[in-house]
Amino acid sequence: MKHTFKLLLVVVALVYVPFVKAQEDDRIVWIGAMTRIADPVLINLSQNTLKKNMPYESLSKTRSKFSHLEAVGRLICGIAPWLELGPDNTPEGQLRAKYIDLAVRGLRNAVDPSAPDYLVFGEPSQPLVDAAFLAQGLLRAPKQLWEKLDDQTQKRMITELKRSRGIKPGENNWLLFASMVEAALLEFTGECDMGRLTYGVFKFRDQWYKGDAIYGDGKFFHMDYYNSFVIHPMLTDVLKMMKKNHLEGADFLEIQLKRHTRYAEQLERFISPEGTFPAVGRSICYRFGAFHALSQAALLHMLPGRVKPAQVRCALTTVIRNQFKSPANFDSDGWLRVGFTGEQLDMSESYINTGSVYLCAVGLLALGLPTTDEFWSEPFAEWTNLKAWSGKEVKADHAL
Repeated sequence: MKHTFKLLLVVVALVYVPFVKAQEDDRIVWIGAMTRIADPVLINLSQNTLKKNMPYESLSKTRSKFSHLEAVGRLICGIAPWLELGPDNTPEGQLRAKYIDLAVRGLRNAVDPSAPDYLVFGEPSQPLVDAAFLAQGLLRAPKQLWEKLDDQTQKRMITELKRSRGIKPGENNWLLFASMVEAALLEFTGECDMGRLTYGVFKFRDQWYKGDAIYGDGKFFHMDYYNSFVIHPMLTDVLKMMKKNHLEGADFLEIQLKRHTRYAEQLERFISPEGTFPAVGRSICYRFGAFHALSQAALLHMLPGRVKPAQVRCALTTVIRNQFKSPANFDSDGWLRVGFTGEQLDMSESYINTGSVYLCAVGLLALGLPTTDEFWSEPFAEWTNLKAWSGKEVKADHAL
């Protein structure tokens, strides 16, 4: 009981503390990061004050009306697996109950046309992206989010997701946003636009694969993290839904899972001995969201055999700690600033804004694994680069 009370105090304290000392428990570090990220968004959305209180920071002055859905969709996408564990009598389970309630109340406001925080889903073009992230989040937490929405809110959510059908995606990763929305509509309504569901999947399958688990973002290869931000996670989730519904083309899932596993192995090797990673490519201000595909591979138990779950946990914990150690990551009201390891607006593109950077939450997917899973229960393990640069034995790396 004494240990439980101490854990509760630590968890509650972490809501307000941006950095956790290295010797403290890894899961506490992750929960501390998650709660600090989530609080301003979910508390305000649940109270219908998100539009009123959320700041707007960007190199562009023209995207502010889309920023709120960006924050909501991306946050929900990342924390949904943790929410799906559900409430229980542990301190963490009680904390989850709080955030499940905040999320459900907030989503009710987000799709209520009479609410101050009614979000923009149907206007070109950005809402397609974040309708997709929200849809992916709902699929990741069907019991604790979707099934807890009342009937009217479910109908309104479906209406809003369908509004995104009026937005034509570009011939790149955006095709998978259309696929993701249709996958959610298929799950929640039993129907979908089959063309929008499969077109992007087949483009990546048939035309845009470059080799060794890497897809082009469209016709051309880009040296960035979009294979992790979007491509692998959405291909995997959409194909799982296609397989569940016995749709033509779902047999590609078996190949995609092998590619996803290999890409997760590469991402683990991107993490330096110090727990940093290359700041390269577009959207680097999504911070540790760059490890979406790695965290998802851990969540789905599809890491390669020579990459132990504990080494992924330890590597990502160090990355999270490094990126959030600067108090400049958050403004005085707790909102995320645009940056990589602090306030660094010039590292962003014109489409990046306050709402966009909440995609960092997808790096926390493995919080959806229970504490009994070996990802969390096994002791400290050195990750690949920590071993390699210490002169320890590391197996040779091989292409897929």
